[in-house]
Amino acid sequence: MLNIKVFKCIEMKSKREKSGITICLSNEEALVLLNWVVGFNERKNDDFFEDQAEERVLWDMEAILEKVITEMFEGDYTAILADARNKVRD
Repeated sequence: MLNIKVFKCIEMKSKREKSGITICLSNEEALVLLNWVVGFNERKNDDFFEDQAEERVLWDMEAILEKVITEMFEGDYTAILADARNKVRD
């Protein structure tokens, strides 16, 4: 059986530097990660961060993922997320 995975790659670059990293995730992994980041960013996490830069990275990651993950804005998002979580789980 042929198993093909489609990956979404997000590139994160420093505002001060031209270099960065690229992270490739399956569509399901990206959706699960985005859902977690959104939920985390919506909570008050003042005691969690050692420095505001850590919080900034999560905000930036959320913004980047929202540009490539359209499923979050679909009417059947709950079912799509449940399916993605099932596919990602061990």
